[in-house]
Formats: sequence, C-alpha cells, structure tokens
Amino acid sequence: MSAASLFTRMAKWASRFTGRPLCFALALLVVLAWIVTGPIFHYSDTWQLVINTGTTIVTFLMVFLIQNSQNRDTEAIQLKLDELIRATRGAHNALLDLEELEENELDAFRGRYIALAKAARECMDDDETERGTPDVDGLRRHPPA
Repeated sequence: MSAASLFTRMAKWASRFTGRPLCFALALLVVLAWIVTGPIFHYSDTWQLVINTGTTIVTFLMVFLIQNSQNRDTEAIQLKLDELIRATRGAHNALLDLEELEENELDAFRGRYIALAKAARECMDDDETERGTPDVDGLRRHPPA
C-alpha cells in the first residue's frame, strides 16, 4: 500500500469521524474539562497553554483533512458534470474540463453565458431562446480541422 493510498484512507476515515455528532460531543467534553480544571490549576499559564496548543494542533491537522476531502469531492463532482455534458444531446463538449482552463479563457466562456442569460430574460415567454438550447457562438476552444 502506497503512502498516498494510506493517507487517503486515513483522511476518509477522519472526515467521516470528525463530521459526526459524537466527535463534536467529545470535543465539547474536552473543552468543558479544561474549563472545570481552571480553578484547580489557578488559571495558570500552563493551563491556558494546554488548550491553546491542543486546539492549534487539531486545527493544523484538520486543514489538511478538509482540503483533501474538498479536493476529492470537487473532482468527483467535476467528473459527474463532465459525464452529463458528454451524454446530453446538444450540449457543448467544449465545456468539458473547464476547470483546467486559464482565468481569461474562463472569463470568455462566462461572458458568452452572461449574454445568453441576458437575452433570455429580455425575450418574450413564447420565444424559443428563453427555454430552448440556443447555440453559443464560438464555444469551441479549437475549431474543427
């Protein structure tokens, strides 16, 4: 088993565990125990350092778990959307894999769709461009040879 595979499995498990009410209850109990022990330790610097260090470490590690989880979810959603575009008759295959484009290329696509939406809002209810699938000029990245 590779290190990446092991990390992925651990990240999935940790994401599932930390997203449950039980984990929240455990974290709440830790904070409550810390608060209760305040008078025992006379609210010392060490007492404060314990919670600060603990929460910093947990937060630091959770950032990586959350990012890993977000990356997986985003990639899965993009693949599902790509499949819907690919399988839908009349859809523009040039929209596949848009997340890989440069910002200026995305802006060009966005501009075409903004213009299309504006035209649809301005047309009458029985106009085909409002509820149909009008063509978007120049949607292909590379014209066919």
